Amino acid sequence: MSDKSNLQINGGEPVRTKPFPSWPRPTEAMKKSLIHTLENERWGIGSAAVEQFERKFADFHDSQFALAISTGTAALWVSLKAAGVKAGDEVIVPAYTFVGTATAVLMANAVPVFADIDESTLNMDPALLDDLITDKTKVVMPVHIAGNPAEITAIKQICDRHGIAMIEDAAQAHGTEWEGRKVGAFGMGGIFSFQSSKNMTAGEGGAIISDDEEFINKCFSYQNAGRVREGDWYEHDHLGGNFRLSAFPAALLTAQIESMEKDMAIRDANAAILDSGFEKIEGLELLQKYPGTTRVSHHLYIFRYLKKYFDEKSREQFLEALNGEGIPVYAGYVPLYRERLFIVNRAEYPWLEGVDFEKITLPVTERIADEEAVWLRQNCLLGSEEDAMDILQAVEKVVNAFSN
Repeated sequence: MSDKSNLQINGGEPVRTKPFPSWPRPTEAMKKSLIHTLENERWGIGSAAVEQFERKFADFHDSQFALAISTGTAALWVSLKAAGVKAGDEVIVPAYTFVGTATAVLMANAVPVFADIDESTLNMDPALLDDLITDKTKVVMPVHIAGNPAEITAIKQICDRHGIAMIEDAAQAHGTEWEGRKVGAFGMGGIFSFQSSKNMTAGEGGAIISDDEEFINKCFSYQNAGRVREGDWYEHDHLGGNFRLSAFPAALLTAQIESMEKDMAIRDANAAILDSGFEKIEGLELLQKYPGTTRVSHHLYIFRYLKKYFDEKSREQFLEALNGEGIPVYAGYVPLYRERLFIVNRAEYPWLEGVDFEKITLPVTERIADEEAVWLRQNCLLGSEEDAMDILQAVEKVVNAFSN
């Protein structure tokens, strides 16, 4: 019987039937932290639990300041406003990322300018930035996709040369390191998300980190109803919202800081098993790392499927076959500019007059999104070595079937 007929989608037995580790994952430390906060702390404004989280998260991420925020998307909006983004300004973002990166720009009454990506890392390609910068550009916002850092040094140098700010979207990069320092505060500041899938999670939540006290104080104002830090309670000098984080998610997150290193080590080990196996398979391409990368957080494990090596069988056929073998892979993002959101209603977005997102074509982003990217969620890397070997065995099984 051929390998092809042994695939589960052709009636064969799957490699794996048991689930991967569930996520989010409650721990005794989280329960203890929640109960302590419930019984002993303020639940909202002025909570010691929130202040403790901010201190510990700043320390963990090698920065001077941290501000807890209600969501990662809100953290992006707050950061953009604190960086001085106003109506009609331009913010350069990669086209291959979660929609919140770009919707935060629209929410700030600014124009998202989409950059193509480096096919080897799936991050914003710094070689393309100079051609995208105009006299309206206020911020460049690289995303550390999947926890694999963007080329921070090159992007920061470009920003400095043009006198514009760099804000890192580190929503997927908890614990990621560049040149031995954790990401997030290499530019004006950076944001993190604690949404349910993230490597640190409270269900929802976000944070901004920075080494710039003036910037973080402006963030505080936009996060907290326009209030002035250290000012009077009813003193408001910005059009801010209520994007504060309450005490309970802060308590959950503080407990996870203590377990981050252990979880990262498990992901590192299992990702190394997959890397070692996949790099031997012609037609599968691992994501590369820039020379400054010293640690990847593996929020996602992404590799590229090149159909020309598999008798032109599509990426979708590959995903279907792997899912049949018990490996929950999926395609991931679409190019952001294709979202219906960017079919511009001039009555709602007057500052986008003359901008036509439908005319954008970014060839690398489109090829990666449409044909090549294969994603695994981070919880698939939190199991045993046997779990990682199941993934590798299933991929080898499908590849062999597709090659016959």
